[in-house]
Amino acid sequence: MGKRRNGVLPNAHFKKHWERYVRTWYNQPGKKQRRRRLRQAKALEIAPRPAAGLLRPIVRCPTFKYNTKVRAGRGFTLDELKAAGINVKLAPTIGIAVDPRRRNRSLESLQANVQRLKEYRSKLIIFPRKANQPKHGDSDPEQLKLATQLQGDVLPISQPVDFLKARNISDEEKKYSVFQAMRVARADARLIGVREKRAKQKAEEAKMAASKPPKK
Repeated sequence: MGKRRNGVLPNAHFKKHWERYVRTWYNQPGKKQRRRRLRQAKALEIAPRPAAGLLRPIVRCPTFKYNTKVRAGRGFTLDELKAAGINVKLAPTIGIAVDPRRRNRSLESLQANVQRLKEYRSKLIIFPRKANQPKHGDSDPEQLKLATQLQGDVLPISQPVDFLKARNISDEEKKYSVFQAMRVARADARLIGVREKRAKQKAEEAKMAASKPPKK
């Protein structure tokens, strides 16, 4: 087809060095092998300590969408360590992570993590710094012979699962309106200051009225 009018000459240029702009992963199999060798070297270096690292607490995920799930946190709080009878300075030396900034917002989380610490402490085998000079708190020689390196996670965290059996809906549940209950709860939370102020003013007015002498 010949050229028509004074247009641009067709010169389609498709060789634009696409390898500069495309991210390739040709080294993915090699990286996988390298990560595996590094994990093995790290486990051999820190043996007989657990290969996964420190013991982590059980925490709830943030936000309303994910707070039904649990995961491993950064470290145990000072209150949890105190309730479990573990010194704060001793904890990192025996494989327990500590987070002084974290706070316990509920009694359930405190009790769960204290129980987790006690379970870990009961299964822990502590090697002496010098084999011929064991100190107080070190494990017995019989336990040292049975010690093996833990390859998986330290006390793995499992998601709580609640199975609810199917049942008939009661008449009280049919009459109950969750939407209305939530609206009332939000209104109570929003108007708590106004209602307290009104109640205080009403009490003061009643007190002033009682202090006035009766009219003759």
